[in-house]
Amino acid sequence: MTDAERHRVLDPREDAAALKALTHPLRIRLLGMLRMDGPATASELAVRTGESSASTSYHLRVLAKYAFIAEAEHRDGRERRWKALHEVTSWSNAAMTGSIEAQAFIDLARRVQLDHLERSLVRHQEDLTAGRLGDEWREASGFTDLVARLTPEALAELSETFSRAVAALAARDEGDPRAEQVVLFTAGLAVRPEDRP
Repeated sequence: MTDAERHRVLDPREDAAALKALTHPLRIRLLGMLRMDGPATASELAVRTGESSASTSYHLRVLAKYAFIAEAEHRDGRERRWKALHEVTSWSNAAMTGSIEAQAFIDLARRVQLDHLERSLVRHQEDLTAGRLGDEWREASGFTDLVARLTPEALAELSETFSRAVAALAARDEGDPRAEQVVLFTAGLAVRPEDRP
């Protein structure tokens, strides 16, 4: 899979309708589920989200209209199986300024990412407690809130370095039977001290 096939970059000037389609929390969640867990039918996703099949089916069709997902090769009887077309959707924050749709999308995407982080933490703890993950994962897993003084250029370089390292390690471990799906969250947020204007 090429980087272009793996990664979709949204541009608000060219993708305004696609951005608007993603400003629905259920659509972002469905897309995330297809990316994380693989192809699924509207009925399967309805059970997992607590929504009706009619609702998930409608939202999946909207995602397909804007080329976020497509019908998978295999059908389950008469019901379509859907798959994500890209592993990652990203955008330029600078390009997103000035567009109401783009800002609505960014605000919603950040809230959905925080919800996803919370669900992932709960799922990880349940997997450890139930013994579905071995002790080696207990030691290797975790999260941190490091604080560093960086320039904007250094923060951009750090993000690019992290992405390259993840891609290289994932490629190396692709055929290893011990490999598990790992959810990685990164945030690089400039925050001024509260006592400074």
